Amino acid sequence: MCAIVGVVNSKDAAKTAYYGLFSMQHRGQEASGISSSYNHQIKTIKNRGLVTEVFSSDSFEILQGQMAIGHNRYSTAGSDSVLDAQPVSAKYSLGEISIVHNGNLINKYEVRERLIEDGAIFQSNMDTENILHLIAKSKKENLQDRIIEALGQIVGAYCLLILSRSKMFVVRDPYGIRPLSIGRLKDGGYIVASESCAFDLVGATFVRDVAPGEMIIFEEGKSAFKSIELFEPKDPRICAFEYIYFARPDSIIDGKNVYEIRKKLGEILADKSTCKSDFVIPVPDSGVPAALGYAARSKIPFEMAIVRNHYVGRTFIEPTQEMRNLKVKLKLNPMSSVLKGKSIVVIDDSIVRGTTSKKIVDLLRNAGAREIHMKIAAPEIKHPCRYGIDTPSYEELISARMDAMDVCKFIGADSLEFLSIDELTSGLGNERKYSLVSFDGDYFIS
Repeated sequence: MCAIVGVVNSKDAAKTAYYGLFSMQHRGQEASGISSSYNHQIKTIKNRGLVTEVFSSDSFEILQGQMAIGHNRYSTAGSDSVLDAQPVSAKYSLGEISIVHNGNLINKYEVRERLIEDGAIFQSNMDTENILHLIAKSKKENLQDRIIEALGQIVGAYCLLILSRSKMFVVRDPYGIRPLSIGRLKDGGYIVASESCAFDLVGATFVRDVAPGEMIIFEEGKSAFKSIELFEPKDPRICAFEYIYFARPDSIIDGKNVYEIRKKLGEILADKSTCKSDFVIPVPDSGVPAALGYAARSKIPFEMAIVRNHYVGRTFIEPTQEMRNLKVKLKLNPMSSVLKGKSIVVIDDSIVRGTTSKKIVDLLRNAGAREIHMKIAAPEIKHPCRYGIDTPSYEELISARMDAMDVCKFIGADSLEFLSIDELTSGLGNERKYSLVSFDGDYFIS
């Protein structure tokens, strides 16, 4: 779940992109990078690490200009090579180009093999590099037509920002699986970002979402932007996991406030629950809004009985299981003085592999909790996602191998309850369709 940001027609665009990436650090912590265009040259700085580790004040002496794109990397393949950091930049027949991508291409291997057979040489394992090669090998006369031709050859979930020496192209896939929004900066420039929380930090005003299947073209020195409908309209399928887990709670995703959605899902959990407990506790931080909703609806007191160390990264997006197991203990500490002898409802956003939930239950037992009733503000995750979530195989998904009762035994809870798919879509709003592939296995892109 990468973060992308683009800034155009704004002084010190790379600095604004930096703050946008900082506000979206939760979407990827493995690598960060920014490309800027200045005097018809594109400069790129990228490396492994957090935004604050990759860039220094000296970076912005290099990254000058009024146009910039940036990326925070979240790996779905487990590789930590700096070669897999973005932006991906290159020189080609029309000049220079740099690309950032959020999503996953499901035909990436077929496209890559065809390109290699045609003589392409790849520097990374990223599907994003496929797009770069498709653009470079095109015989079309201008970049816009080359991008459109390349998009006709890729299939999957994607939000793209493509920076040339004088333009920035913005593209969202036909289903709008990943979020992308446009904001207006105070100096009249524009910012494009995966989440609207990036606008808040830099003082930008929300303009609108990039529509599914839309290409937007910003040009240096021009205040108006151009919009092109690339594909026939389809039913939008924004990823439900954006609301459940990935997005920051203060973001607006396709017109819906993430915090309010998560509270609503907690209320629905409370409506179906029959257990009596002393209090409700969240697994911080993503479980907090749902726990607040559950507590308010059930009238069971809310307690922050698990303290989170915010200087430890998110466990779900670490590429190895060993790092996930260690970081649960580093990250979460239950308060035994609050928990001892108590019956508790524990609210979390999801169960993927089950290992984190098991560790949490063990920690709560050791802290003295008498009964632990685990409530999950999402359905059971039974299918791998092809569109950019790190669930690559059925073997890694505990709910693909076990029913809810067996999962409950595995994690060691006294009871376990999930939302149904219908309850999830009711909480999200039934006026539209969503990408629910992790829950229902409906791979609607073929």
